[in-house]
Amino acid sequence: MPVPARRLPSWAWVTGLTAAALVLVAVLAVKADEGPEPTASASPKPSASAGVKPSASPGKSEQPTAVPDGSGTGRRIVYSLAQRRVWLVDASDAPRRTFTVWPGTVNPEPGNYTVGTRREAATGSDGVEIEHIVYFAVASGVNVAFSNAVDGSSPPPPASGATTGGVRMKAADGDAVWKFGTAGTTVAVVK
Repeated sequence: MPVPARRLPSWAWVTGLTAAALVLVAVLAVKADEGPEPTASASPKPSASAGVKPSASPGKSEQPTAVPDGSGTGRRIVYSLAQRRVWLVDASDAPRRTFTVWPGTVNPEPGNYTVGTRREAATGSDGVEIEHIVYFAVASGVNVAFSNAVDGSSPPPPASGATTGGVRMKAADGDAVWKFGTAGTTVAVVK
């Protein structure tokens, strides 16, 4: 008399597939973290300010740069289009943090803007899950906002002809902007 084949219960299959998916996501996250870093298009200027604490990738040193002239005074976020860099400046005009960013394809004109809407999380126009979204301008009909990818990755190259207004940054920098850039905070955009 034949012995019936023994089947694995469905919960065992689901558990195994879920574990495999988590391992795959972890591997992809590590690979994404090893991707290209943003670079400034202009040479950074040294600063005498010891209060600046720029974020950097482990093992890489990044020199603090001075807040650009003409960016205003008081508590503000300064975004340099040419340097692809952001500064968080306190009320005494001391830079508290600076870091490089990956700009979108649409940039606001130089000038002063105000943080308006903020969203904790959403899906970016490139299909990437993003968080700490701080909207501050509209350019060519596109909302411009600071954000970071939930998985910490750099944004993929935009599709040909795509218009994106996301100014992406590393996760730790996105968290800092989220805490600093409350509604009504000034954002000074400079060349």
